[in-house]
Amino acid sequence: MAASSLLLFALLLACQSASAFMSPLTRTSSTLQNNNRHHDVSSTTALQMGMGEMEVIECDVAIIGGGPAGCTCALYTARADLSTVILDKNPASGALAITSHIANYPGVDRAMTGAELLEQMKVQAVEYGTKYEKAQVFMIDVNKDETGDDVYTKCVYTPDVTIKARSLVLATGAMGRVGKPFPGEKEFLGSGVSYCATCDGAFYRDSVVVVYGISTEAIEEALFLTKFAKTVHWITSLCISRETASGLERNKVLDQELLDQLYACENVEHLEKTKLVEVLGDMSGVTGVKIKRQGMEEEVIETEGAFIYGSGGGSKPITDFCQSKVALDEGGGVIVDADMKTSCDGVYAIGDIRNTEYKQVVVAASDGCIAAMSIEKFLNNRKTVKVDWIHK
Repeated sequence: MAASSLLLFALLLACQSASAFMSPLTRTSSTLQNNNRHHDVSSTTALQMGMGEMEVIECDVAIIGGGPAGCTCALYTARADLSTVILDKNPASGALAITSHIANYPGVDRAMTGAELLEQMKVQAVEYGTKYEKAQVFMIDVNKDETGDDVYTKCVYTPDVTIKARSLVLATGAMGRVGKPFPGEKEFLGSGVSYCATCDGAFYRDSVVVVYGISTEAIEEALFLTKFAKTVHWITSLCISRETASGLERNKVLDQELLDQLYACENVEHLEKTKLVEVLGDMSGVTGVKIKRQGMEEEVIETEGAFIYGSGGGSKPITDFCQSKVALDEGGGVIVDADMKTSCDGVYAIGDIRNTEYKQVVVAASDGCIAAMSIEKFLNNRKTVKVDWIHK
């Protein structure tokens, strides 16, 4: 407990400075009103650390991940009068969000995009009382020995808010990068290499940083870093736009509004058709990155920070925030039983994070339903599952 507390203290100190520059999340300073809930989501201010106050939210169910699995689970737990919070890092970067058309989800028009379906799922969950937070999770506690709380035995940490919950659902999907890391990436992870600008951006005030990746997540992170860094080198292996007969055409998968915001920043330099070759450094940490532009020789950009994001995502279950607190299979997926329970009591895993072969929206939604019904049984000490709930 002591070691994890020291780690948390250091992380929160780092994140507090960065969070001051973030667009504020929608907050409530008092208990959320929902007459049908017996455990309301309550918001308090606590964890005073000399650099401001960290908001603490208490709830019955904390769900990490806002994809189809997480939204379905939230819909069912909220309907069961369980106060529910979804923590979603980036709603535009999940597997469903980047799917152009959905043709095999029951009852959905074949012209509907994945993003549209996901938005409907989110809205439905929120309408039944779910609290939705856009936040990056960097650490969890999963038992009362770690949290020191007999009621809220789960704790989820983000740069802006700490969630205390009676149960926890892991639904972060499987779009982590696969394959070997870049040379130097693993060696300098935590010493200049980062995967979270929100957490580490404040360390690079008036510095030169590099962001590598061609995804909406990479654009968001680069945009955040412009508030601190003197120069942000955004490196993409492909072209974002191309000349057509009707004019300049951009990659439509990426968020166009965010692209406009990033390009409008005077401290951003975009290097297209450029490969990241190696992260360079010494005992002090990262000192530069070696790159290769198309048709040119390798060159070095001097930098103190390298923020590396997958090029369009991968297929590896995203479990880095779990810190080995739940059992994983050989492929990195979270091991669950038929009720979606993990190796840790009160913690569930749903969707592609299970490393299932059946990576389909309808399967993820099914997982969410099963987990929600299991959680309702667990929290209310039932012997059998309650099939459905009437929401007034």
